[in-house]
Amino acid sequence: MEVQVHGKSTIVNLIPRFYDVTGGELRIDGVNIKEVPQKELRAKIGFVPQKGMLFSGTIASNIKYGNPEASEEQMKFAARIAQAEEFINNKEETYDSPISQGGTNVSGGQKQRLSIARAIAIDPEIFVFDDSFSALDLKTDVNLRNALAKETKNKTVIIVAQRISTILNADQIIVLEEGKMVGKGTHEELMKSCEPYREIALSQLGEEELE
Repeated sequence: MEVQVHGKSTIVNLIPRFYDVTGGELRIDGVNIKEVPQKELRAKIGFVPQKGMLFSGTIASNIKYGNPEASEEQMKFAARIAQAEEFINNKEETYDSPISQGGTNVSGGQKQRLSIARAIAIDPEIFVFDDSFSALDLKTDVNLRNALAKETKNKTVIIVAQRISTILNADQIIVLEEGKMVGKGTHEELMKSCEPYREIALSQLGEEELE
């Protein structure tokens, strides 16, 4: 199932326990995440922050960072889904191309695609994208999400999004306003029932595009 969130990054940071909840419980498959060893919990999650982070090494070592045992086939599969394959293959050393600390020798969009490929290479049960598509152009955003959808049918995908176009086809959208949930449902349902969502949608896209 794909659940997408338009709102606070703080919420998704609770899932891998970058923060802990101060009230109530956060459960995965009915189990309180505080009862799951942190290493085991994070092994289930592919987390991509808003600003992709790369490390000194090669493209290959960066994609395999979370799963050093990944095969070459798995690495290339992850790059293909993340829409990184073309720019990698255009480099003289392809996957052996050097990456500087922080990824200063690649563009923002390329850095983000490699960060997304790293999460895919882990093959996690849960993907968390914290506004991870904002650095991508619209065409790449659409192609990446379509490819991801085909390969994550049995996984949970959570997306914090700034662009309405990113969440139009979500199974469920949660709308937050000042830290409180003010709407939940599909795009079509929210256009009818949630005025804050409708206002955001109309401010970004015209009536014809939304229909």
